[in-house]
Amino acid sequence: MVSKVIIPAAGLGTRLFPATKEQPKEMLPIFSNTPQGDLIVKPVVQLVFEQLQEAGLREFCFVVGRGKRSIEDHFTPDNECIQTLEEAGKNGQASNLESFYAMLDSSTIMWVNQPEPKGFGNAVLMAQPFIQKESCLVHAGDSCIISKNMDYVKKLLDSFERFNADATFLVIEIKNPKQYGIVEGNEIEPGIIQVKKVVEKPEKPKTNLAIMAMYIFHPVIFKALRATTPGKNGEIQLTDAIQKLIEWDRRVYAVKLDGNYRHLDIGSPERYWEALELSYNQFCRN
Repeated sequence: MVSKVIIPAAGLGTRLFPATKEQPKEMLPIFSNTPQGDLIVKPVVQLVFEQLQEAGLREFCFVVGRGKRSIEDHFTPDNECIQTLEEAGKNGQASNLESFYAMLDSSTIMWVNQPEPKGFGNAVLMAQPFIQKESCLVHAGDSCIISKNMDYVKKLLDSFERFNADATFLVIEIKNPKQYGIVEGNEIEPGIIQVKKVVEKPEKPKTNLAIMAMYIFHPVIFKALRATTPGKNGEIQLTDAIQKLIEWDRRVYAVKLDGNYRHLDIGSPERYWEALELSYNQFCRN
């Protein structure tokens, strides 16, 4: 049973400068709504946390870097803020914040600092003391899946257990996969791919199956990360560690999501604009 989550949120976000020079990109706002249907905005990383918490996960390790203190501040309950909203007659916003804080109160949260930006894989590796020898879920703090049917976490958990996997992760077919990790493999049943190869941001992708930043790993991933040499920019890529698992003949599977699921990603100015439009259409027009 998977109960622990790693949320890496330590990237510099240089493609979004100057907006992210002082503000973590994970704190950039996207659209959402309250249970009453009121239009609100919330940080991407909050949406990630809420989705995982609603799926039943309660133990979280956030990996943050220098200048990311605002994430920890945001995840610290502030009852005075709720009182201020109520006194101003903004009861819907106060209620929404109370719901978020209730989720925090029912969760265990640990913070780990990544002093230097050494890559997504290194951020995951730094959370090993929190994970110990357990399996874990890894979810990037700057992207998520949205859909009317929010069952993708269960799909991933079920596949990990059913195939006794060492690694499972989500993939989606996209038009331009060059900026993502790409999967090659065999579809052994509808929506399940036995992965034969993964490549991080290939110049000439052989498939359009892009890895979404949500994974479940057996603790062997930490051994693979320690055995992975730094790649471009001296960073350790999680995709390279997954390839290491494949080379070790470990069991690696991808769960393919259909067109009912959309990927919300704020990694570049263009994708942030798409994320704003997508979140508005998804959460505020329904």
